[in-house]
Amino acid sequence: MKYVCTLFLCTIFISVHVYATDYRVFADSLPKKTTADTDTVTRKQSLSIGVSFGSDAQFFGRTGTQKYPFMNADIIYNAKSGFFVYGSLYKVFTSIPAIDETDVGGGYLYRLSPKFTGNISYTRFIFNRDALIIKSASSNDINFNNSYDWKFLKTGMVLDYLFGQSSDFFVTINNSKYFETSFGIFDDKDYLSFNPGFTIILGTQNFVQKYSINHPGKFDKDDDPYAGALAYPQFAGYNSEFKMLNYSLKIPIAYNRPHYTFEFAYKYSIPVNVEGILKNRRESFYNLTFYYLFY
Repeated sequence: MKYVCTLFLCTIFISVHVYATDYRVFADSLPKKTTADTDTVTRKQSLSIGVSFGSDAQFFGRTGTQKYPFMNADIIYNAKSGFFVYGSLYKVFTSIPAIDETDVGGGYLYRLSPKFTGNISYTRFIFNRDALIIKSASSNDINFNNSYDWKFLKTGMVLDYLFGQSSDFFVTINNSKYFETSFGIFDDKDYLSFNPGFTIILGTQNFVQKYSINHPGKFDKDDDPYAGALAYPQFAGYNSEFKMLNYSLKIPIAYNRPHYTFEFAYKYSIPVNVEGILKNRRESFYNLTFYYLFY
């Protein structure tokens, strides 16, 4: 399983940015049962399909003015060459559209050494015009992801450039430690895995101003003096400043079998430097994910 899991670990990014769970979430929880006598990786063609349920939609450490529980379905194809393509469909339970968002993308994964891996990718976000999620002001993402395994800890750095109705740049740094049970739960082919991690996000937040312009009347301007001001261009300087956006701690636990995984994940998020229009507070996120792997 090691070669398959490493492919997906590189392919489905370590950063959980777009929502509390999205197609990138699998990188936190893929089975990593390995052989003891080798650290080499063999590329192999594979296909993964999955479905996730989340308690609230989150975008680079920011949430909307109310909770948006959601579900999404994903499909990811890896070629032996290292290229991959993927697609996702999102449904927010409290919104009108049948499908709020469709994502398509592709990229290339590489391995510079047994400990240093990475990938580069492009994603296109396609939103229903009635979608209310805060992510909807961005439509393109160029993602550059590198990680280094120190054995006692894995460190990842992800660079994202998003553009569309607004343009933003983000840096995400994640430190995590993976471990798993050495015994089976029901038989000798299953096991539990854990991958707790701590993440910080830095960046700009022009998408917030564009979101407020696109959704007039969604904010209580009498209760929040910033709500009206931030919608106007003369106040855009605040959102264009590069600063710390979020700290989060994630604790996923997964039940694994050779071809599929169930995962439950808890994340505690601490937003900082929040503009008044959102009133984001510390929040707990809950996610349930299932995915199946063909290879």
